Amino acid sequence: MASAAQFRKVADIVSSDIERRIVVVSAPGKRYKDDVKVTDLLIRLAEQVMAGEPYGQTVEAIVKRYADIVNELGLEAGHFLGELNDDLQSKISAYRHEPPRLLDAMKASGEDHNARLMALYLQDRGLAASYVSPLEAGIIVTDEPGNAQVLPESYDKLNQLRDRRGVLVIPGFFGYSPSGHIVTFPRGGSDITGSIVAAGVQADVYENFTDVDSIYCVNPSIVVDARKLKEITYREMRELSYSGFSVFHDEALEPVYRAGIPVCVKNTNNPAAPGTWIVAKRNHIDEPVAGIASDTGFCSINISKYLMNREIGFGRRVLQILEDEGISYEHTPSGIDNMSIILRADQLAEGKEARILARIREELAVDEVTVEHGLALIMVVGEGMEKTIGMAAKATMALAKANINLEMINQGSSEVSMMFGVKEEVVNEAVRALYHAYFRELTVTRPS
Repeated sequence: MASAAQFRKVADIVSSDIERRIVVVSAPGKRYKDDVKVTDLLIRLAEQVMAGEPYGQTVEAIVKRYADIVNELGLEAGHFLGELNDDLQSKISAYRHEPPRLLDAMKASGEDHNARLMALYLQDRGLAASYVSPLEAGIIVTDEPGNAQVLPESYDKLNQLRDRRGVLVIPGFFGYSPSGHIVTFPRGGSDITGSIVAAGVQADVYENFTDVDSIYCVNPSIVVDARKLKEITYREMRELSYSGFSVFHDEALEPVYRAGIPVCVKNTNNPAAPGTWIVAKRNHIDEPVAGIASDTGFCSINISKYLMNREIGFGRRVLQILEDEGISYEHTPSGIDNMSIILRADQLAEGKEARILARIREELAVDEVTVEHGLALIMVVGEGMEKTIGMAAKATMALAKANINLEMINQGSSEVSMMFGVKEEVVNEAVRALYHAYFRELTVTRPS
């Protein structure tokens, strides 16, 4: 949705199928590599207001981005640009002294005005289209700025959209709290809105248009000619999204998963491509592994104490120390005399690491506690692994042949995924080794 060219592509997609009744749009993104997303401009605007700095030029830059789209589309939409400027100024006045609400209101306006503009353009193309605000649609969310969660009562109201005629254009990324405040979803929020709306109207399918032809079983920047997935299950997609896949936000799956609505991930720039289907079940016989994902920036708190397993409440007290510092963890692999806690390393900033280690030593009288930085996690995901013998052995053999040392291995009880910890500097090499082990067609790879 970054430019007039993308608007035309979206309009072509919508008009090509009369069953495409509801459109959820994101804010204008980058038009070229060094461009700035409108959302980033809006965040800059909020920060300037909060710091008491001049912000007129940023407002002008935001309005100009929309003006460029308007002019290139040949629309008579001077009133739209005036309303955009007035809306920004109104939100600044309303929330100037409430930083979290100001930031949410600014961020949300990117999607909001893009939806208004898309509705105007579809009307110009001869479609019976209308803009529908999240408030009018009934997207009611918790009052947690930047971390909204949809409330159950939203779905009954959303279902009434089925009775509306024409194409409905709804902005993604935000809803309204019960008290009427704008509240944004976490990152990937437009995906979340689309999923909520699809579930609310009981759609036949939720088409999620992005900039790739399909979901790949591994990051194509790591493995050249990586295999495209025809289908993947909700559970597999959630595991992969959580573990580093950036195509589809993991939280966006929950509404459609519960409603049993299939998702088709397609390419705005190549809508004829079949895309990837996210479904409840798939055939796991030929491909027990669905994909491999990786992410960096982790560390491990390693604790050793003789007879740890006999000490009632030991793990609870360790996690309480983390909770006191406002830290969440990812995994806790353990043995009888040791346990490790895997977490995002950036959470240990501002002196938290020293405080946590000191408390663990003092309060739990451990033999040793250390922090290992520079970890990457690799997740091998597939619902078919549970009934396939030798899946873990295949991974460890592949990593051993690649001369990669395993820092950690962990498998959940559901056996949908296996997690491997390696040093960050060898993570791409490890991903390639695992790809070749699990997917039969070998490919040419790029160097690390």
